[in-house]
Amino acid sequence: MTSLDAGMASIRTTFDRIVRAWQWYDAIPWVRRIHAQLEKIPVGWRRMSHWLNTVMPKGLYARALLIIIAPMVILQSVIAFVFMERHWNVVTQRLSAGVVQDIGALIDVYARYPQDPDLAQIRRIAQERLGLVVDFLPITEMPPPGPKPFFSLLDQALSEELRKQIARPYWIDTVGKSSLVEIRVQLDKNVMRVFARRNAAYASNSEIFLLWMVGTSTVLLIVAIIFLSNQIKPILRLADAAESFGKGRDAPNFRPRGAREVRRAAAAFIEMKMRIERAIEQRTAMLAGVSHDLRTVLTRFKLELALIKKSPEAEAMKKDVDEMARMLEAYLAFARGDLGEQSAPTDMAAFLDELKDDAERHGHKTTVVFHGTPIVTVRPAAFKRCLANLVSNAARFAPSIAITGHRDHRYLTVTIDDDGPGIPADRREDVFKPFLRLDDARNQDEGGTGLGLAIARDIARSHGGDIVLGDSPLGGLRATVRVPV
Repeated sequence: MTSLDAGMASIRTTFDRIVRAWQWYDAIPWVRRIHAQLEKIPVGWRRMSHWLNTVMPKGLYARALLIIIAPMVILQSVIAFVFMERHWNVVTQRLSAGVVQDIGALIDVYARYPQDPDLAQIRRIAQERLGLVVDFLPITEMPPPGPKPFFSLLDQALSEELRKQIARPYWIDTVGKSSLVEIRVQLDKNVMRVFARRNAAYASNSEIFLLWMVGTSTVLLIVAIIFLSNQIKPILRLADAAESFGKGRDAPNFRPRGAREVRRAAAAFIEMKMRIERAIEQRTAMLAGVSHDLRTVLTRFKLELALIKKSPEAEAMKKDVDEMARMLEAYLAFARGDLGEQSAPTDMAAFLDELKDDAERHGHKTTVVFHGTPIVTVRPAAFKRCLANLVSNAARFAPSIAITGHRDHRYLTVTIDDDGPGIPADRREDVFKPFLRLDDARNQDEGGTGLGLAIARDIARSHGGDIVLGDSPLGGLRATVRVPV
């Protein structure tokens, strides 16, 4: 056995021991319970994360406001807690201690100087010197404890001071009367009832504090809203410009604005837009040159064929030349994509009526229905060609065609249904591939190039939309064009 084999055997032995030790450890009940709880943590975390994603706002403006408001609310809450816990608590305790000290002094006077049988002097001293209304009741049982207030800082402070300084049975009511606090202390022969002003025992400046919190928060929130709206506007303009460019439209007044990062993104978008436009212009110029050269050759072919005598061979050559010309126009149209055309408001209902008339002239039963506002901003010639390719594809394989248009606040949707043989679901995406010839594909033009559906989808996507094929209620194929308005 070599040293390498011995080392591998030692590793396997150690690994087996670890596995056995882990199995023994995992067999302990409390360990298994801990493992089960730990396994639940990721599930709970995912559920909480999903819930937060559904609850949290989706827009940048709302999220930025939340980022500003949440720390502000937390800060105000912490300040309120510290202020109430430190300032109000200390002040209320000292005020309550002062009131209880006055009550204790009256009890001492009553106990040590009983020469005032009607207790008029004690009442006078309490009212004139201490601001307390004192009364003596016959000795009875104390009333049952009243309801505790929701904010029981005064109740707690008074109770604590009465226990420490008076050390007699007592009863307090801090809820019954809004401006007074009633305190009853059981003496040897009767019960002393004291009414004290609430503000003498409690620092009741909550209105000022709440007004300060709400006022400062409102001012900060208004400033944040104004600032964020100015910061969000350049981002929205950039998004609108990118969306317009994706739809084939121009954004002439767009320029970089806002913060440095937004300006950088806007400048990058403008540079990208210029590079794309330059590439399109160069491709268009190249295709124009190629088209001119090839058309010149085809024109010479046609002229030479016109000069020779008519014969079956010459007629076949003429058909080949004509088909080559059609193929050349189709290739150039697919490569060019009619991108040089400008977008303009277009009446889509009239467009669909024209397509209906063309199909009926070729002997196809056609119906057209349009719902909504018909005016849509598109490149008219390009979009008409997109729909015409779909209608001609349907007319080639079906006797009946149904065209439906619908325009809402977001999309223009046009569906073209036929009662033809249709296309299998697994081959519907393949018919959009240029130059791909399927055995039974409906994009295969008779004597054509097979670019009809590819050109249609290219035009739809240049408008920011797409074309989807599906099953038609008529039994054939449904082509759905959807573009943003």
